[in-house]
Amino acid sequence: MVKPKPNSYMPLNSSQSSEKDVVSTHKDDHDSRRLLKHRLELVEDLWQTVLRSECPPEQAERLLRLKQLSDPIGFDGPDSNSTSVAIILLIREMDLAEAISAARAFSLYFQLVNILEQRIEEDGYLESISQSKEDGTSGHFDPFAPPLASQTDPATFRELFDRLRSLNVPPVQLEKLLQELDIRLVFTAHPTEIVRHTVRHKQRRVASLLKQLQSDSSTAEKESLRLQLEEEIRLWWRTDELHQFKPSVLDEVDYALHYFQQVLFDAMPQLRRRINTALAASYPDVQIPQAAFCTFGSWVGSDRDGNPSVTPEITWRTACYQRQLMLERYIRSVQDLRDQLSISMQWSQVSAPLLESLEMDRLRFPEVYEERAARYRLEPYRLKVSYIIERLRLTHLRNQQLAEAGWQTPPEAISSSANPSSVGESLHYGSVAEFRSDLELIRNSLVSTNLSCEPLDTLLTQVHIFAFSLASLDIRQESTRHSDALDELTRFLDLPKAYGDMDESERVNWLMEELQTRRPLIPSAVGWSPGTSQTVSVFRMLHRLQEEFGSRICRTYVISMSHSVSDLLEVLLLAKEAGLVDPTARTADLLVVPLFETVEDLQHAPAVMEQLFEASIYRDLLPPIGENLQPLQELMLGYSDSNKDSGFLSSNWEIHQAQIALQDLACRHGVALRLFHGRGGSVGRGGGPAYQAILAQPSGTLQGRIKITEQGEVLASKYSLPELALYNLETVTTAVLQNSLVTNQLDATPSWNQLMTRLAAHSREHYRALVHDNPDLVAFFQEVTPIEEISKLQISSRPARRKSGAKDLSSLRAIPWVFGWTQSRFLLPSWFGVGTALFVEVEADADQLDLLRRLHQRWPFFRMLISKVEMTLSKVDLDLAHHYVSSLGNPENRDAFNRIFEIIATEYSLTKRLILEITGHSRLLGADPALQLSVDLRNRTIVPLGFLQVALLRRLRDQNRQPPMSEALETNGDNGRTYSRSELLRGALLTINGIAAGMRNTG
Repeated sequence: MVKPKPNSYMPLNSSQSSEKDVVSTHKDDHDSRRLLKHRLELVEDLWQTVLRSECPPEQAERLLRLKQLSDPIGFDGPDSNSTSVAIILLIREMDLAEAISAARAFSLYFQLVNILEQRIEEDGYLESISQSKEDGTSGHFDPFAPPLASQTDPATFRELFDRLRSLNVPPVQLEKLLQELDIRLVFTAHPTEIVRHTVRHKQRRVASLLKQLQSDSSTAEKESLRLQLEEEIRLWWRTDELHQFKPSVLDEVDYALHYFQQVLFDAMPQLRRRINTALAASYPDVQIPQAAFCTFGSWVGSDRDGNPSVTPEITWRTACYQRQLMLERYIRSVQDLRDQLSISMQWSQVSAPLLESLEMDRLRFPEVYEERAARYRLEPYRLKVSYIIERLRLTHLRNQQLAEAGWQTPPEAISSSANPSSVGESLHYGSVAEFRSDLELIRNSLVSTNLSCEPLDTLLTQVHIFAFSLASLDIRQESTRHSDALDELTRFLDLPKAYGDMDESERVNWLMEELQTRRPLIPSAVGWSPGTSQTVSVFRMLHRLQEEFGSRICRTYVISMSHSVSDLLEVLLLAKEAGLVDPTARTADLLVVPLFETVEDLQHAPAVMEQLFEASIYRDLLPPIGENLQPLQELMLGYSDSNKDSGFLSSNWEIHQAQIALQDLACRHGVALRLFHGRGGSVGRGGGPAYQAILAQPSGTLQGRIKITEQGEVLASKYSLPELALYNLETVTTAVLQNSLVTNQLDATPSWNQLMTRLAAHSREHYRALVHDNPDLVAFFQEVTPIEEISKLQISSRPARRKSGAKDLSSLRAIPWVFGWTQSRFLLPSWFGVGTALFVEVEADADQLDLLRRLHQRWPFFRMLISKVEMTLSKVDLDLAHHYVSSLGNPENRDAFNRIFEIIATEYSLTKRLILEITGHSRLLGADPALQLSVDLRNRTIVPLGFLQVALLRRLRDQNRQPPMSEALETNGDNGRTYSRSELLRGALLTINGIAAGMRNTG
């Protein structure tokens, strides 16, 4: 391995920044800086007032002194060493109760600052929308703007369409893309989601009061709002930040769906109106996209990979709960429609189809007719809506019965007043299409008489987007679960060769044969092992789910750790046995999606898919889409495990290369490709600004189709406020449009690709030498990060490790892996290995530095890589990280741990120096003042939490090394007080909460 020359370690004092999208709409950086400082004064004043009112006077003054010591002076860092010593001395004076108060105080401070920054971001987006409306679109194109391929600033619909028109993009080209636009955002339950549901409510309340306070209002109103804010924050202070119990899967479902209820259900029609308005201004003749151009999926309640709590019954109940929420929303909306549609037949015509439907409804619902006919004798719309409400009520009733009965109860065993009517048909809505048809019948009648109804149009948009299912559930399971089930099955059937004994070619041949036969393979009434029984039950539940709710509720099956052709065919065979695949008709009600996660799997993915595309039985089972009925293949690319496996740079390059190869393969075989990006919240797991990430995708790979995970930890930062949600949705859409329209050959430049391949190889080699080959790294990670304490947080139904009891790196999930490094301020997975790779290139040829600078200027992919590394480096604090090592490391490992730390410190110094040379800046984030401002704001303020965490972890671990006692006591030698393990653990967990709030990310 090529080693760089040693560099002196010069740690940065700058630390925190947000990894979420920063709205760059404030053109004047000075004004933005002044605005933040002005609003920060209010937040800090409120924070200090609450501490003085809620804490004893001496404690409050110590906490304020701690904050003063850690404050950046004029947004420039104070002297690091003297400040750290003063902070440590102050912390040593605290007893546990005061340490816990300090952790809570700083956690509260950072959460208030997060709310403040979200408000500024929301205001910036609203300002850009308002400015666009005032300016119009004609004559405002900037001739000095960068080419479309190099544009990286997020754009609104109006800005993008205006620019496309100025660049003479043909309307027919844009219209074709818009009609094929397919954006899917998939919500996941994050295993390290920190903030309680209750606290999220408090945060929204504070955000609302801040918004009111910053609006034009009288002095008396401002004083009243100020008092309300203080009261709300005091209530927040007295609320427990930690979960009282480990959340169940259904608790996580409720948490994720909260954003739909509070924000997204109403935001999506606004998104559609905004794209329609922008199109009308720039491309008036272009047909608007379908209402459901952006839809949602969910893994919450259906992702069973490594989570034994997600059973078939849980997935069934999740689907019923989602349906319940939608039906309740629709009932309220339709009731509002009945109030509004007071049109009388005396003053308006009514279409014949609507009148005919009323006669049919009279026969089906005689009770409703008897109750409402006299009142609505001349108001046909209200009468029709009354029938719709009754059908929705009966659908809701049946949904309750389905939830209570469970998936194994046959349909005929569920008695309901919704079945059947006197005319021989079900009275409840059997599908969302029936409900939509009734609404369209009303709208068509209104349009025929020159009337419109915006609430009705809004409701129809919501029905198109959310249907009855709200979000489509993706099933996910690890590949070996299917092969293990088939091995048990073939051994029971006593086949000449058991499935587990076959090689890959034998497996593929056997699976292909079984797929094409109509003979059942799985015998009934056999007592399978729990694992096999669960695997088979998932497919049977899925068939029952589609039978009752339609295929939209759950049609995708993701296979994690996909390695080979047989991994996909196994799922298809099990699906066939459950009735989801018809071998005779060659149709499937299930879309099988391989998830390629490791670097090796990404490299082998094209060969795996080519073998499948060449098999007619497989191709025929792909669903047709578009006018040409092209077969659709969805493929998922894993960022987390490939990063953990090979490091940041290697992972990103292999994913980039795999996308190009897979798209070329799909084109050759006439297959439409939808790439599913498994992005996490942090850079180490594929996170970062979504707009730039989408633009950095290889040219020609999107074609208007993309699917992206939205991790639980970023849901609040993206979807807690309406305008933030709209900003995220609008910029994701414009990024997909922009990437799909731009065709360039930058990704195909041979010399650039060769350079990236070398960089990836050197980076991977250096990363793996430390992470996988160094025998002391696992012990280092376990001792100097709070990984074991993180696993004790009551924040997820999912275990932190894939295998209980295992302590090796392979068993640890990628999310807690990133979380641990983040808490201890190393953030190693997001940058380690990049500096060495760059150094090797520049050391071999000094001219390569100019090439790297040119790539940074011209190539979106490389620019995205460098900007992510730069952002992460700005959050690293090796001074504090060294404190973790020296204080928490076992003395027996001191020499080994110091060597590991020096390797990390050297790589950090090298990476920072070369990143600055490539970007041409004297300071990290020099090109992004808004993000740099966020870094500076949090620069040293988070440091006391780190010192507090180390002190509490050290006490806790010292106590854990004592003889095992459930509540062994530790005596504080300074004051004679004793603390239980549970009290110390609680203090440590509160610091984890606070640091996560300060860093604005967990894993």
